[in-house]
Amino acid sequence: MWPQSPLFTRMPSMSPPRRLAVLASGQGSNFAAVLAAINDQRIAGEVVGLLSNKPDCGAVAIARDAGIPIWSSRPADHASREAFDESLFTELDRIQPELILCAGYMRIIGDSFVERWTGRMINLHPSLLPAYPGLHTHARALADGVREHGASVHFVTPELDGGPVIAQARIAVTESDTPESLAERLRPREHALFCAVTSAICDGRVGWANGQVSHRGSALRAPLLLDRNDQLAEQPA
Repeated sequence: MWPQSPLFTRMPSMSPPRRLAVLASGQGSNFAAVLAAINDQRIAGEVVGLLSNKPDCGAVAIARDAGIPIWSSRPADHASREAFDESLFTELDRIQPELILCAGYMRIIGDSFVERWTGRMINLHPSLLPAYPGLHTHARALADGVREHGASVHFVTPELDGGPVIAQARIAVTESDTPESLAERLRPREHALFCAVTSAICDGRVGWANGQVSHRGSALRAPLLLDRNDQLAEQPA
């Protein structure tokens, strides 16, 4: 088991890439965006494994095409939820990532496993947390008549979608939006946000300290915002 400590120190210019593991259950568009950002040297990391609860999903196919090691297993093939999580996290212990990226991983992870990786696991959620944790976020936002929607990246804690929020991307909601159109317009901002946060963690600008998000060595008072240039910026005081 890895010790609990601040996530990363600032990375010297010649340090090796950070070891990243990706958990995914869907088509893998965020996973593909991370791989593209690594290839373009926008993320100083390497994906050392793709782990999935759906062996036939798109993310697994992307990993296979990229030559990335894959662990995939159906939960139904395990005796219990805990047994599935134990198998998954045994594999994570084996490959020893420094950061776990939950990129559309559609399973709730047991508390004991989350706690083992506190401060070293992030998740992308399609809402402006703390609004709309859980599922069907776009439909719920439209039903409430909100004028602004978006996505959040947060550190994973035992509370569902309740960990400290690192950064958010925001888009305006139009009168003609449907849940499908809102999701489609938000998707490129999700990709940019997820990559920007992963990059910031890998190079030491963002981390975890004393149960909070740290940014450039200080506790973050409000989530960072993704600007028009896909850069993370602090909110005005």
